[in-house]
Amino acid sequence: MKFNSRYTLNRRTLASGLIASVLAASGTLPAMAQEGSPAKILVGFPAGGSFDAIARILADKLKTELNRPVIVDNKAGAGGRIAVDVLKGSPADGSVMMLGPDALTALYPFTFQKLSYDPKKDLVPVVTVAEFPFAMAVGTEPKVNTLAEYVAWAKKNPNQANFGIPAVGAPHHFFGLVLGDAVGVKMEPIPFQGSAPIALALIGGQLSSAIDVMSSMTENHKAGKIRMLAVSSEQRVPQAPEVPTFAEAGYPAITGMGSNALYAPANTPAAAVSAWNKAVAKVLVLPDVKEKLYAMGYLPVGKPTEELVARNEAAAKKWAPVIKASGFKAD
Repeated sequence: MKFNSRYTLNRRTLASGLIASVLAASGTLPAMAQEGSPAKILVGFPAGGSFDAIARILADKLKTELNRPVIVDNKAGAGGRIAVDVLKGSPADGSVMMLGPDALTALYPFTFQKLSYDPKKDLVPVVTVAEFPFAMAVGTEPKVNTLAEYVAWAKKNPNQANFGIPAVGAPHHFFGLVLGDAVGVKMEPIPFQGSAPIALALIGGQLSSAIDVMSSMTENHKAGKIRMLAVSSEQRVPQAPEVPTFAEAGYPAITGMGSNALYAPANTPAAAVSAWNKAVAKVLVLPDVKEKLYAMGYLPVGKPTEELVARNEAAAKKWAPVIKASGFKAD
């Protein structure tokens, strides 16, 4: 008797599906979204920003590694906290992830008394995507070219000394407070909704300075529209080698890299977390992805989940005393 190969394959596929369904129902296999069904990356910042760009780079490549479409869903606002609220209500089956800043776990727990989430219970660490330095920049006013010149101006004009930030309670905010304490001028933080309006305010002369991720400032800096005065990395960055570090400028306390990472909702199966971790790690070593991130001012990471856990713990230990000393409370 001759067997139809297509019929045999279909029978095998059906049988495999039935076995998997039985095992999942019995608890032998974790409940996960079906392979091939759409997946989503939540981003807590507006479209067009650096986090959005990174998420879209990942989504484009992950569709191959995960064998499923991956879309980006922007839930902007509150320094990324709105996206966390959306993540909390998302299916815990590996179909939804969130790309968020380290502030979600290292800063906000110490600055918000009424935080709507518990980072240890509601956020499942998946993988660190990239790390990045912060930068301080000035626009059209005051007309200074170095951090020393800005400090001198701020001491003469303390009522005008301010710094724009994408959100209150973020690393940008505390870098500015630390700088103000160091120079003896109480610089006023001015929050904005994202990086684009900060750049416009600098160019328009409405802000005396701003502290943001370096990648959000590099293009306008190179175009001569703003001037980066210092970066928070330990060494000068190759994207802007003419810009000194804060340490070189005399402020070693203002040193540190920010990072962003993928998080899953609580109760997401370990198998799903592992699958995303491995897929992202493969994507981040692709030459074109590395080139794009590097051009934006980011360094890809993509290490095992344990690295993200340790990174978050170290960042929390670093910032907790700074925040406590500042007396800042966001609510």
